[in-house]
Amino acid sequence: MDFGQPLPRELKAVDSASLFRLEERACDLGMSQRLDPAWVQANTAPDGAHYLWPALWHSLSHRPDLPRQLRCELLITLRAGDRVTSLLDVLPDDFTPLSRVTSREEGMRVSRLFGHAPSVREWLLREGRESGRL
Repeated sequence: MDFGQPLPRELKAVDSASLFRLEERACDLGMSQRLDPAWVQANTAPDGAHYLWPALWHSLSHRPDLPRQLRCELLITLRAGDRVTSLLDVLPDDFTPLSRVTSREEGMRVSRLFGHAPSVREWLLREGRESGRL
């Protein structure tokens, strides 16, 4: 992906296995915005739909070995059916092949969910759970 290009304006749908792989890759690379892959695997709905929306280009000046990333807003469907938001740094080569949401209706529904779903941290506090290392 050419970084001279503007930020991709594509909503991507991600299955749970793909979300886990993206979170694990972000963790392995030491990216700034990610969740603990163990938490993701334990809490996401196995057959749930999750969504990524690019928010900005991000790079780590102190890590020139790490390519520029897309910092994405992330909407996660949890096992109990709740939805929560987070951020996830994704390499462009990992983002591009993900399934694009093409239905305007689905895009509008997801946009509303992004606006109303609590963050993972807010959800954990509401549920009375310790956040641990996210």
